Amino acid sequence: MSPVRRPAITARVTDAAAFGRVAVLMGGTTSERDVSLDSGRNVLAALKSRGVDAHPVDGIPALVEALKPKRFDRVFNILHGGEGENGVLQGLLEALGVAYTGSGVLGSALTLDKIRTKQVWQTLGLPTPRYVRLLPGENVEQAAHEIGLPVIVKPSLEGSSVGISRVFRASDLPQALALARRYPGELLMEQLIEGGEFTVGILGDEALPSIQIVPAGEYYDYHAKYIADDTQYLCPGLTGAAEEELRALASSAFRAAGCAGWGRVDLMRDTQSRNFLLEVNTAPGMTSHSLVPKAAQALGIGFEELVWRILESSCERGRPC
Repeated sequence: MSPVRRPAITARVTDAAAFGRVAVLMGGTTSERDVSLDSGRNVLAALKSRGVDAHPVDGIPALVEALKPKRFDRVFNILHGGEGENGVLQGLLEALGVAYTGSGVLGSALTLDKIRTKQVWQTLGLPTPRYVRLLPGENVEQAAHEIGLPVIVKPSLEGSSVGISRVFRASDLPQALALARRYPGELLMEQLIEGGEFTVGILGDEALPSIQIVPAGEYYDYHAKYIADDTQYLCPGLTGAAEEELRALASSAFRAAGCAGWGRVDLMRDTQSRNFLLEVNTAPGMTSHSLVPKAAQALGIGFEELVWRILESSCERGRPC
């Protein structure tokens, strides 16, 4: 792989005291609770190691109670899933004048909903797999015929590969639907892109080097993401113009969805070298298996520095640093 260009991201805050008292919001009640707790513990340890007055808070109700007496100046949001990424938390913090990390109300609410995100991308001519929104009573066999097997069936409001099925035969559709229906929100049937799986982290205004994900098994599922140690991560995932094109597409998709601060854009690259946008994560994982830290490390940005820079993004909202 060719060397990657280090983005022009410079630290603005040099004194940890400038951040004030920081709540590291983690856990919650979504299907991604365990991953969020793991991410939160790592973020908390990194902030404390840099002298930040950081404290763990488990879930939004606990945060609301802590904010009533104004015990925190800002929030590092690492609450994965619905309640941390659907815009409600962001609206609450803005109403209270509390600074926070990550995207605002619009970007958070939009990107949690995979269907609406795809609609925005399609309107702007950004490439994303063909899909059908599965309404109650929808003829799923007809939908699969229109898209063309194989397809992916998944809930529109979940992350971390929760509730996803890959369907190669029409006879497997009922089982896929039953799994997806265990989770809230609408269902999405999407064209299965066969090729390489990539992700691009976003830090500030810069796209980090891409990562090509090569699982030991057939797919990059929940086990491969968070448990297995034999998944390969190639960083950068591509070289030359292909790498620049992929990162530029990720940046465009991130901005088009109203996102800011930091995040991650997931993509597929088919056998004809065409890129397809899958989704945006506005509060990506920060576990030992997570991808944004791996991409940052390729630029020489260690985990503690990455966490510091993410916290710096909160200086643009609420209490300045």
